[in-house]
Amino acid sequence: MNTQPATRSGAEALIAGLRDNGIDRIFCIPGESYLAALDALYDCPEIELIVCRNEGGAAYMAEADGKLTGRPGVCFVTRGPGAMNASGGLHVALQDSTPMILLVGQVARRDLDREAFQEIDYRRAFSQVAKWVAQVDDADRIPEYLNRAFSVATGGRPGPVVLALPEDMLADRTTAGDAGPWRPVEISPAAEDVAGVGEILAASERPFVIVGGSGWSDATRVTLENFAAENNLPIANSFRCQDYFDNQHACYAGDLGLGVNPDLVRRIREADCLLVIGARLGEMTTGGFTLLDIPRPRQRLIHVHAGIEELGHVYQPELAINATPARFVAALANCRIDTGAAWRERVEAAHADYLAWNAPLANDGEVQLAEIVHALRRLVPEDALVCNGAGNNTCWLHRFFRYRRYRTQLAPTSGTMGYGLPAAIAARLRHRERTVVAFVGDGDLMMNLQEFATAAQYRLGLVLIVVNNGIYATIRMHQERDYPARVIGTDMVNPDFVALAEAHGAHAERVSRTDQFEAAFGRALDSRRLALIEVRIEPGVLTPTATVASLRARG
Repeated sequence: MNTQPATRSGAEALIAGLRDNGIDRIFCIPGESYLAALDALYDCPEIELIVCRNEGGAAYMAEADGKLTGRPGVCFVTRGPGAMNASGGLHVALQDSTPMILLVGQVARRDLDREAFQEIDYRRAFSQVAKWVAQVDDADRIPEYLNRAFSVATGGRPGPVVLALPEDMLADRTTAGDAGPWRPVEISPAAEDVAGVGEILAASERPFVIVGGSGWSDATRVTLENFAAENNLPIANSFRCQDYFDNQHACYAGDLGLGVNPDLVRRIREADCLLVIGARLGEMTTGGFTLLDIPRPRQRLIHVHAGIEELGHVYQPELAINATPARFVAALANCRIDTGAAWRERVEAAHADYLAWNAPLANDGEVQLAEIVHALRRLVPEDALVCNGAGNNTCWLHRFFRYRRYRTQLAPTSGTMGYGLPAAIAARLRHRERTVVAFVGDGDLMMNLQEFATAAQYRLGLVLIVVNNGIYATIRMHQERDYPARVIGTDMVNPDFVALAEAHGAHAERVSRTDQFEAAFGRALDSRRLALIEVRIEPGVLTPTATVASLRARG
């Protein structure tokens, strides 16, 4: 009688572990270094394999999927150039605090340290862009490494993990059993800390709340909105976290980031107490670390963050609380603060400032981007997913769109180019029932334009709005400020985006006047297929308030 335990390949153990941890989708570029894992996926229909056109796009999709689900987005790439192409996605996940796992095929163990074909030591290469990097050299330890990968990616301040997988190890046989799914750990605040928050707020005259980071949910958003309304607290979002609080709520005061409202900056500077929930208080949120004094802010600072290493990292808080936003907000909801008419008047004034800032503002040319963004807001449902990458075009979206629900904005706080389209693909795959829009610049789109073919391949009915001005507008803006009229390196010659979209079988239109947009967008939605709308604007239009001519006129 055969009493030998059943064996399976390392690759089969890996895929089973991903499945058991709730992973239902993997983004990849196929590679010979992990053929055994691809073969194991053939027998695992529970996991959908999305084949992309570049590892950079695949990594951005995995990061966006991690944002949407709260569990690690998974990307599989091959060794060497494939892995390095994916590094941008790791950087986004790190700075955006997004759980992500990058699986990298590695050269065979017998060839390590010989500079074999496409060999890289990923523990050294990715040490600055991942929370943990490891190489699995023993198939018996795959469940252990995978369990730790999920633990590290989701624990404390979430972020990316990299596992290198030698190709011969994936083919080895193992009797190791499954570890079972990882259970995320929520960090709760101490009761005395929550009471301390109430005491500091009650003693304040001009409190302000800033929210951001990861670990939120729509239920947490609603709880905070109710607490803010009951206690007359003004709320601002950190950079590209505008969907964490209903922008039409009476307590909403705006967002901190690109082209920030000067009235909002003034109110935060004048505040005597800042309650910061989840946000790191990074460079973009603090206006280049100028909004608060370092290390001791003038305001009484309460900083709540799931990553203990973030508390006191730059700013010294009076009260530091190590907790996830969900647990902290739930505990905070039980506090009652005795606020008066002055608090109510200030929060009403702060919201009025936001509404005035949100009103359409004219720019040069036949196309008014502010009016187009306002039209977009009217035309999409509250749960529409709006995605963007980087570039000056995002100034219009961030300023003039109003986000109503949590995780309706997918945007990189790391400021990476090329993110908008891959994020929209991940969003549409995750939520096929919802409207998905990517609002991107021409420079942003061209950095991952090949993923339009991925969207076409999987028949994804998303709408891509391309703002085409033929320049790298952000860099041109800085160039005109610092080196006026000495233009170099910022012009682009673009393809015919409409013709290119039609070549992929997509619906496509070009908008050259503001009044054309609403009908064009309606037709794009009605087509129920992949669609592209090219919006042509003048190259001299840089931001809602700046043009090339206005910058040069400053001398």
